Amino acid sequence: MMRILMLAVTLPISAVPSGAPMTAAPGQDAVLLREFIYRTAPYPQSHASTIVQTLDGTLAAAWFGGTHERNPDVEIWFARRGAKGWETPKSVANGIQPDGTRLPTWNPVLFQDPAGPLHLYYKVGPSPQRWWGMVTTSTDGGRHWSGARRLPAGILGPIKNKPVILHGGAWLSPSSTEDEGSGRWKLHFERSEDAGGSWSTTGPVDPDTRFDAIQPSILFLPGGKLEAIARTREGVLAATQSADNGKSWGKLFAVDLPNPNSGTDAMTLKDGRQLIVYNHAAQLPETPGSGRRYPLNIAMSRDGVHWRPALTLETEPLPDGYAYPAVIQSTDGLVHITYTWDRQRIRHVVVDPTRLKD
Repeated sequence: MMRILMLAVTLPISAVPSGAPMTAAPGQDAVLLREFIYRTAPYPQSHASTIVQTLDGTLAAAWFGGTHERNPDVEIWFARRGAKGWETPKSVANGIQPDGTRLPTWNPVLFQDPAGPLHLYYKVGPSPQRWWGMVTTSTDGGRHWSGARRLPAGILGPIKNKPVILHGGAWLSPSSTEDEGSGRWKLHFERSEDAGGSWSTTGPVDPDTRFDAIQPSILFLPGGKLEAIARTREGVLAATQSADNGKSWGKLFAVDLPNPNSGTDAMTLKDGRQLIVYNHAAQLPETPGSGRRYPLNIAMSRDGVHWRPALTLETEPLPDGYAYPAVIQSTDGLVHITYTWDRQRIRHVVVDPTRLKD
């Protein structure tokens, strides 16, 4: 079972601008709040957000921002949500090396130790094929951060989506690689029995699979099974399951949702239902492996295999669409989602999951 922090989030909904109206669709009454985390920034592009609830009940988010993805000026930005809305974001990590050279940062992931500090995992390197994992921690909910340290060789950290805490207390981190030589995408998992002090690896999963899969999310299924659901190049979402608490994983198989080669995030709600945020769009046939990143949707499932549409978050075509969602459930039961809005801003949406049908 997942450990739950017994805290609550207070959202002054009426005081926060909601942004552009959404097209009416089933489940729209579930949306309680839509807002941008910031309106202006000292950089033109942002991407790959992550959201967490800290030990004091505050929401916090991080993302990478800079001239554009892969540019050496890309840094990790962080903001907390106070009583009056999101506070001014600040840079908390960069890719400046000891010799003064600079590399881009990538894909931050916030993770709150229920009995310890807030962790910020991220990557540094010229490309996803050659990056490495970094971590920094905060004991005051992100107001101040420790010096960053590099993760051990062979450990990348959570590659996009949040770790989970397993029955027994181990941390399980969903990860993946994009091999520079073969070009293959492969899933693996990283496990810590000592609250992030040391890590071991499991995988790659199903190495002979037809799926090129990365960026998994971990779900808790009935009967004690785990599932990891991931982005692929094959036009569908793919999943793998574990019956031994994540120590080994089965073959990858397609679930009944499309994927335009774009990141997703998923979680198991407190009521046992599975929720995923994803782009309900197919690949473009003229450009294999890519597709439009709109609309942005929520789907629900009981078994992690069969999914039903529950809510459309965004429909308006934008040049860079809506991408790389992150999702959590706060201790008051509400679902919080952040995602990239046209590569220019990070949007935050609050959803009441009791109003979502599955």
